[in-house]
Parts: sequence; C-alpha cells; structure tokens
Amino acid sequence: MIHPSLIRKQRLLVAGVIVLIALTILAGMGLGYSSLSYDRLVPTLLGQGSFKENFVLFSIRLPRIIITLLAGMGLALSGAVLQGITRNDLADPGIIGINSGAGVAIAVFFLFVPIDPGSFVYLLPVVAFTGALITACLIYLLSYSRKTGLQPVRLVLIGVGFSLALSGVMIVIISSAERVKVDFIAKWLAGSIWGADWPFIGAILPWLILLIPFVLYKANRLNLLGMSESVAVGVGVAVEKERAALLLAAVALAASVVSVTGGISFIGLMAPHIAKSLVGPRNQMFIPLAILLGGWMLLIADTIGRNIIEPDGIAAGIMVALIGAPYFIYLLLKK
Repeated sequence: MIHPSLIRKQRLLVAGVIVLIALTILAGMGLGYSSLSYDRLVPTLLGQGSFKENFVLFSIRLPRIIITLLAGMGLALSGAVLQGITRNDLADPGIIGINSGAGVAIAVFFLFVPIDPGSFVYLLPVVAFTGALITACLIYLLSYSRKTGLQPVRLVLIGVGFSLALSGVMIVIISSAERVKVDFIAKWLAGSIWGADWPFIGAILPWLILLIPFVLYKANRLNLLGMSESVAVGVGVAVEKERAALLLAAVALAASVVSVTGGISFIGLMAPHIAKSLVGPRNQMFIPLAILLGGWMLLIADTIGRNIIEPDGIAAGIMVALIGAPYFIYLLLKK
C-alpha cells in the first residue's frame, strides 16, 4: 500500500511541473526570431491576430512547442521502461543505441527510397521503429546469458558500442549523398526538432496515445521485473513475455519520437532519475512525474537553445547533451 502522504506529495509535484510546462509554453510562444508581443497572445489565440501574428504562432511556434513537449514525454517514458526491464539505471534509448538504429533506418529510407511526400511524414515512425527494433533485439541478445539472465552492465557497454558503430555507418551512408539530403541528416543527428509542423504531431500522437496508457497499466509488472528474476518468477510473472512486451513499447516510444525530432539523448536518463529521487522507485508513482518532467526538460532546452543564437539557434539535442553528459558521467562513477 502506498502511504497517503506520498500520494499527496506526488500530486503536488505533478501539479507543480504542469505549472512549469504552462509557463514555459507561454514564454516560448512569445520568444523567437520574429517576436510576438505577450499582450497579443490571447487575441491571436482567439483568432483576432494579424496575418503575421497568426503565421508566427500557429505555423511556427505552436507546432514546435507541442512536438517538443510530446517528444520529451515519450523519451522519458522509454527511458523509465528500459531502466526497469534491464535493472540498469544508466539505460536510455539514446545512450544504448536505439536512437542510432532508428537514425540509420531513416537515413536509408530518406536517401534511397522514392516516396510520395504526402506519405513521408506518416511512414517515418514505422521506418524508425523497424531500425530501432532490430538494434534493440541485437543488443538484448548479446547482453543475455542463459545462466545469469540479462546482464545490465554488459547491456550498456554493448549499447554504447552499437551507438558508435551505427554513427560510423551513418557517415558512410551520407558520404555520397546530395548536399540537401546531407544537411537534413546532419540536422537530425544534432536533434534539431526538424519536424516542427502539424502533420508531424499527427504522425507521433497515436503512438503516444496507445503506449503511455499501456506502460502505466503494466507499471506493477515493471516493479516486479525490477527485482531479481527469481522473485518475479516466484510471484507468477511470465518474465520473458512481459519484458518483450515492455521492450517493444520502449523501442516504439523512442523511435516514433526521434523520427521527427532527431537524435536526442539523456532525457530518458535524467527524467526518471529525478522523478525517482522525488517520489521513490515505485513505477506507479514516479512514471507520471517522469513523463511530465521529460516534456518540460526538452521544452525548456529547445526554448533556450533557439533563442541563444539567431536565427537558427542551438539544437535541442545539443542543449540537452550539455547537461545530460555530465549527469551520465556522475551516475557512472556513482554506480
């Protein structure tokens, strides 16, 4: 049973993060290369803005804000699931190579497959999922031992190796491509939130709508998988079946998100850790908070990054890495 005071604390923290998200969205709508006066935000939202105000808000700012928020949520949940099923606090879809697998699949698809532009947006998450799933399965198989089961430290090391190898494959793939296409891949690698338009929201939203409730429903199973395999088996959990289902969900979340935002790491590492430190390790408690924290962290990183250097700013993936890389080293030394 969860103590009522902890439930109350979690609800207060969730409400606090929602307020932070709302304030960051408000700041993001007004800040940018084409400034939008804050006293004109409400009239513009109500359809009383000028052509320029409507264009800046509805065609540029709002789609990017929504995409960034959804992406952060998906990456945070993916990281929480990966940490649970591998029993490794360093697991993150960007660090262990899942994002790189999705990136290689997208690069091959973008460079070599002739496709109708209208279908391109909606096929991207499927292509990214295919590449990420193949990578995740290979990493999982190489990290698994029949005697001891999944080896968490080995999984991270193999994942980092895959990430580096796939980055090399990406360079080979794009070395002979056209300049315009190379620019696109370079932006993707930097995590520049390139898919900042309404159709991209429609491309990833169904994945999140299906997978977030699924993971929350499986939260208790995730608690048991976080213990030793003997304990999980002893209470009647079909370990391999549950782990495979949750791994599929984590890979699908990460792949669908990075297909439109680019290669963003560390959100899936940091958000679950911060949430656990605030409300404890029980998945029912920390996952909702981690989802919101992930969305807010990526949103504020992108808001700051795109306003530092005009007109293009600094990619959100780079901004997150500036904080996430030292945090990863800290956790590595601590563990």
